[in-house]
Amino acid sequence: MANVFNDRFEKYKDELRWLYMELYDNGDMYAELEEKMKEFFDERSSELKKQDAYREANPDWYKSNEMLGMMLYIDNFAGNLKGVAKKLDYIEKSNVNYIHLMPFLDVTEGKSDGGYAVKDFRRVDEKLGTMADLKALTRKCHKKNINICCDFVMNHTSEDHEWAVKARGGDGEYMSRYFFYDNYDIPSKFEETCPQVFPTTAPGNFTWLEDAKHFVMTSFYPYQWDLNYANPRVFNEMLYNFLFLANQGIDIVRLDAVPYIWKKLGTTCRNLPEVHTIVRLMRIVSEIVCPGVLILGEVVMAPEKVVPYFGTVEKPECHMLYNVTTMATTWNTIATRDVRLLKKQLDTVNSLPKDYVFLNYLRCHDDIGWGLDFDTLMNYGIGEVSHKNYLNQFFLGNAGSSNSRGELYNYDPVTQDARFCGTTASLCGVERAGFEKNEAMMDKAIDMDVMLHAYMFMQSGIPIIYSGDEIGQVNDYTYKENPNKREDSRYIHRGAFIWENADKVSDARSTEARIYNRLSELETIRKNNIAFSANADAWTVETYDNSVLCMGRYYEKQKIYGIFNFSEYDKVAWINEEDGLYENMLTKEKLYAKGVQVPAYGFVLLKKEF
Repeated sequence: MANVFNDRFEKYKDELRWLYMELYDNGDMYAELEEKMKEFFDERSSELKKQDAYREANPDWYKSNEMLGMMLYIDNFAGNLKGVAKKLDYIEKSNVNYIHLMPFLDVTEGKSDGGYAVKDFRRVDEKLGTMADLKALTRKCHKKNINICCDFVMNHTSEDHEWAVKARGGDGEYMSRYFFYDNYDIPSKFEETCPQVFPTTAPGNFTWLEDAKHFVMTSFYPYQWDLNYANPRVFNEMLYNFLFLANQGIDIVRLDAVPYIWKKLGTTCRNLPEVHTIVRLMRIVSEIVCPGVLILGEVVMAPEKVVPYFGTVEKPECHMLYNVTTMATTWNTIATRDVRLLKKQLDTVNSLPKDYVFLNYLRCHDDIGWGLDFDTLMNYGIGEVSHKNYLNQFFLGNAGSSNSRGELYNYDPVTQDARFCGTTASLCGVERAGFEKNEAMMDKAIDMDVMLHAYMFMQSGIPIIYSGDEIGQVNDYTYKENPNKREDSRYIHRGAFIWENADKVSDARSTEARIYNRLSELETIRKNNIAFSANADAWTVETYDNSVLCMGRYYEKQKIYGIFNFSEYDKVAWINEEDGLYENMLTKEKLYAKGVQVPAYGFVLLKKEF
């Protein structure tokens, strides 16, 4: 096995050393990094090394049309890590082979930001279990061919982290791992160019520590202290934490808030060149030590700022990125019944190299930020401020004949800007229809919910379902009763998974079964048809109706069209394909791909073999 490490190291050593020295110019720290890489390789289990070898020989393993993810909170889903292990049969039954465990590392109660203020990177939150439990879970998952994803919070630590405690006590070595200033001169200069992340709930980028008599940089919340990656000790130690988690059996490491990790006066402290150097270094190290591990970047920004985090085909950075803008544009399309902006967004994604893999999702643990392409919307006569207000009112259920239910997040009364929160089902109208016992409204809501999932499955990349969406789980308002959560409306869609409702999928008349069974059928179709592979050619097709979207896919002599109606009216899609009969993948009916009838909030999937 030593030869395996040496062979990988020889392949990358020149670039690894060059990048490290360019960033830090510290030979001693680089030598330490080399030694630690070998140690982590030696500590890696034989099972994981065997998996590494397979994935190294099959680098496209994760691009398969069989990949389907689910993100979940451990405590909400099953209480703790051992509980998740007992629920793997349900995960399998739901066609899921990739689970993203939301933050589970040690935090301070009441100062955790949903788990993103880590106190110890090598300790599991005791309420969720232990590292031994995590390793046991990953082993059970691997036996079932289920991949595990975890969050790696790079930008900051909790103020209760060992480093932060020592820094607060005045230890200069640990203060240098953060951004400490004894007066406001430099912080004020940062504030001139550095935007605020949470202008209403956590304004500013610095916090005054009365006991330490210093300001410390806190881009997110006052208890989350930004790390100083200009210090090579910070980079090395965080990289060792990354490798430690990989050795617990983690398959996919999500780099949280990665654009923020390098700070420089006179800039926005976002997307700086050094960030890409660091991510490339992490990719190289993982290719040497644990090549079976994927790097997933969380870059919640406009497309032109997201794509660079893939790196280049020759010098890749992240294996996968979130398709954030498409997610937001999808909900814009629901509110406007106009697919033009969404079509443009999909065309942009489809034009990228096949090596660039996006994770596609409708909802996640976070809010919906209206980071839309407002330059294009202006060409349609749509203004930014008025449109954002319309979108928020629509999903509150106050405009556009909407049946949606949700809540605003971080509303700014001055700019009237806000983000939005809610589960997929509630945004589609399932919550209101159930509350009002309105069957016609429920039919419409379920159709919209399923259509959106079908559309997501057609996108290029890997689909991810948010836990509970598979059974149409609605908003949970009980967070308002918890003093640690009530100020954060994102908890409206972070409610506990309701297992009693999951049991209803056996009752075909229930809302849960009507959603679950239709999604299961779509997942089976996706898994059994090669054109859904991430390597497939993908494009959009003109339908001559701004409320109907058509997407095409082609791979290995299989061609599929997905036609999606984003309006409440029955439509005809005039896609005018002239290459013979297609098969309706749901009904098995034979028909031509032109003049296709698409019901309100419905969809049609057509297939042809060549």
